[in-house]
Amino acid sequence: IIVVSPKFFLYHVLAPGRAMRYGVAVGKAELVFRGEATIQRKVEWPSWTPTPEMIERNPQAYKKYEGGMPGGPKNPLGARAHYLYQNGHDTAIRIHGTTEPSSIGHAVSNGCLRMVNDHVMALFDRVPIGTPVTVY
Repeated sequence: IIVVSPKFFLYHVLAPGRAMRYGVAVGKAELVFRGEATIQRKVEWPSWTPTPEMIERNPQAYKKYEGGMPGGPKNPLGARAHYLYQNGHDTAIRIHGTTEPSSIGHAVSNGCLRMVNDHVMALFDRVPIGTPVTVY
């Protein structure tokens, strides 16, 4: 998987010279994740817990969820989540669905890569654990 953050596209490389292209939302300017990672976990209807940094940046929005939020249609991670790891450690960055499809094509997240739920579900079914991800 290759993500070109400034263009808001995720490419799932199928074969040399062939890829599926999906629109994504990316992190706000100061929160853009860049680098290499590996998908080490995949979850259907994932639960969500804001990071301590998110709570610190915006306690009004996130403090009430510090104990977590169960998965489901109202969960901000949407229908599926791919968990990105570097050197065996969870980066807290996810490729996930969204409850805000109008955010696709914008820099709005806390660092994660958002996709329309139908697209993240298709990707979830096609991408195995261990898939490398490069984010530019």
